[in-house]
Amino acid sequence: MIAEAGLAALWLAAGLALLQLLLAFGPAALRTTSAVRSVAISEGALTLFAMAMLMVVFERTDLSVLLVAENSHSAKPWLYKLAGAWGNHEGSMLLWVTILGVAGAALAVFSRRMEERTLTAALGAQAALALGFFTFLLLSSNPFARLNPPALEGRGLNPLLQDPGLVFHPPTLYLGYVGLSVAFSLAVGALLTGRVDSALAKAMRPWVLGAWIFLTLGITAGSYWAYYELGWGGWWFWDPVENASLMPWLAATALLHSVNVLAARDSLRAWTVMLAMIAFSMSMVGTFLVRSGILTSVHAFAVDPTRGTFLLALLGLYVGAAFVLFAARSGKLAEGPPFELMSREAALVGNNLLLTVILGVVFVGTLYPLFVEAATGDKLSVGAPYFDSVAGPLALLLATLVGAGPLLNWRRDSGERLKRLAVPALVGVTVVVIAVVLSSGGSLLAKIGLGVAAMLAVAAFLPLIGRKLRRTPLSTWGMVVAHFGVAVSIAGMAGSTLLTKEMLTAARPGEQVAIGPWLIQFESVIPAAGSNWTALQAELRASKGDGVSVLRPQSRFYTDPPTETTEAAIETVMSGQLYTVLGRPAEDGRWQLRLWWKPLVTLIWFGGALIALGGALALVGRAWRGWRKERDA
Repeated sequence: MIAEAGLAALWLAAGLALLQLLLAFGPAALRTTSAVRSVAISEGALTLFAMAMLMVVFERTDLSVLLVAENSHSAKPWLYKLAGAWGNHEGSMLLWVTILGVAGAALAVFSRRMEERTLTAALGAQAALALGFFTFLLLSSNPFARLNPPALEGRGLNPLLQDPGLVFHPPTLYLGYVGLSVAFSLAVGALLTGRVDSALAKAMRPWVLGAWIFLTLGITAGSYWAYYELGWGGWWFWDPVENASLMPWLAATALLHSVNVLAARDSLRAWTVMLAMIAFSMSMVGTFLVRSGILTSVHAFAVDPTRGTFLLALLGLYVGAAFVLFAARSGKLAEGPPFELMSREAALVGNNLLLTVILGVVFVGTLYPLFVEAATGDKLSVGAPYFDSVAGPLALLLATLVGAGPLLNWRRDSGERLKRLAVPALVGVTVVVIAVVLSSGGSLLAKIGLGVAAMLAVAAFLPLIGRKLRRTPLSTWGMVVAHFGVAVSIAGMAGSTLLTKEMLTAARPGEQVAIGPWLIQFESVIPAAGSNWTALQAELRASKGDGVSVLRPQSRFYTDPPTETTEAAIETVMSGQLYTVLGRPAEDGRWQLRLWWKPLVTLIWFGGALIALGGALALVGRAWRGWRKERDA
């Protein structure tokens, strides 16, 4: 009955979404904000209940549920049984819909200070989104379908997904993707009521900031998961699905800055609304790519073109309707107060333009091969050389400008405080010169990247000069930490690109190999076993100066489903990571070993965590300030 209870909750939630839509846009006599709010909260609670029911049937390995039988196994560790609920198309789609419903409920609960007509219209738009995805879920992707008779045993979960990353990465990424739906709905609501102003921006900002924080965490976690799990030693492959997560992040970053301009100066009204629409549209594009069957990827959940057609229709309906509305109403939006070229507004516009161009570069590089294949049948591949050579310089230019914007005043500025950038610029140029002198080869872009990172690492703290630090708003600290995090991440990307050493070798137990500053003693290969796998496990003793570290890379074999995987062993030190992978045996008793020494690579993910921390500080700071204003009013 648990599955039936979950399915019933989904149907009821879908019915409530329809009711919410009718109440929001129906006859004026029925259009009461309190009723729409109540329905939105009930809908969110029901979808949350349905998700909980799915997790219960997975935790119990209920093999009478088709989804469990196809994606779980009784011998799987309980953590992966639970997280396996969203490790497949139907379950992950239910998670998507759950977050959509809960986000609508949260909008109804926490936006009580918003103008009622705009809030009602926004809740109506959110209901329209939910109704489409409920329809998709219930008609083509029912997660609670029964299997009669029940299976004797489940087929198991893809071993690559049997990792703690499955617990953290999809939920955080979906919170970011779907959290942007609130910004989208608020933008639609404001266009319908004609209330695009600073009040809208203040209402929208915490949702954008929250979604951006989760997107940052999700992308960072996914990058590190792929890095250690796939055994190829890379942290970003420009995989189309990776790009599908990057595109909404780029749009959300631009939106986050423009919404600040609208909130503070009542400027960039049309631009902010359009970015809110683009950001969630990019989330839906990512959903379409993963589930349409047009991609072959470890991220791809479905290969059913019927589902892809359904999602494409939803994408066209929502995005098309939103931009038609924007085209009809944007001409009536006032421009807001003017600002001069030397001003914070102008710097943020520059920031937005560069982010948008980078978004366009990634969008074209990701979708162009798909369009060509659809039109001609020819298969094309757009890989790292394109993205690195086109998006890389633009990203470094953007990072260079990030240090300047916070030094400028709103509306107009003399530019006097830009002189403070002299020291960071000198630091950056010095680092570039040192990198060029000490490294005869390697990527020039990476060397410039190290310089830009050093410059921004210093410049990020310039807004604190002259302030009383204990009285500095938490949101300002958040900006400083986030910008410093960008510098740290760039340093990690550039440093690992420039300094990584890689070795593919064959060795017998008892032999030594050297890579970078490490001397590695290959001790042995022995069998090992876990709860649902067996493995061949190497023992490597790595030394660098004092002390010895033991690494045990494995070549694993899973029976359910039958799959071979490599489990990298990684030693982390302050200056980087030693990354080891055990390959296949040779006939002469030697074993393949893949070794990398990756200086500075950990800075990539540490910087990502700092960026998210900066966002969290800003969110808490603004919430605290709002609460104090409300209390003192």
